Amino acid sequence: MTAPLSPEEPRRETGTRTPAHALRLRRLNRWQTETVREELADLYVESTRAQPGQEYRGREAFLGRLASAVRRLGFSVLLAEDTALAGCAYGFPVPRQGTWWRGFDGTLPQSVEQLTASGHVFAVTEIVVHPHTADRELARRLQERLLADHHASLGATLVAETDATTCDAFLSWGWQDIGSLRRPPDPTALHPADPVLLRALILPTGSSTAARPDGLAHESRTQRPY
Repeated sequence: MTAPLSPEEPRRETGTRTPAHALRLRRLNRWQTETVREELADLYVESTRAQPGQEYRGREAFLGRLASAVRRLGFSVLLAEDTALAGCAYGFPVPRQGTWWRGFDGTLPQSVEQLTASGHVFAVTEIVVHPHTADRELARRLQERLLADHHASLGATLVAETDATTCDAFLSWGWQDIGSLRRPPDPTALHPADPVLLRALILPTGSSTAARPDGLAHESRTQRPY
């Protein structure tokens, strides 16, 4: 699954959408998400730089990804809003069986494998921020709050190798690129494409130490009961 988004760069139009201090973050579960799905799709269209005539296709693709994510156990979405939506991030816990990392090229880092098996990894599958928001750190705030709300020790996302803009945005927010993986094409597609190549990115929530400079460690504040 890719995680398309719009990097927080201002468009050429002047003006801002809302002052940063006015934004509030609100978490929704899967049932509540159904009541705002159209508003989320509108936000996505406003936040992307689609070619003329491609807005409808992009909107439908977003709704498809959202519908797929909503069906995942533990799904939740975090909204940033004042009088209107300014951004959102959503995701779900990575299954302990390790299916999220299927097709990884090489050996998955042991610490990542251990955190996955213990249920401490949360997949942030989409972040969308309106380009006119005054809060330049909104994407970072959304991802950090979403992971904290789920007591995750590690965030995970997959980005298409061809999507350099999205990958660069995640890296600028502190994510680490740990390698690539290959997923088979959709078997239900009318004309199956080649296997999908993805970059695997992670975001440790722990503090760096001399023993664990990557921050990949279990911390008491992120322990989840079995």
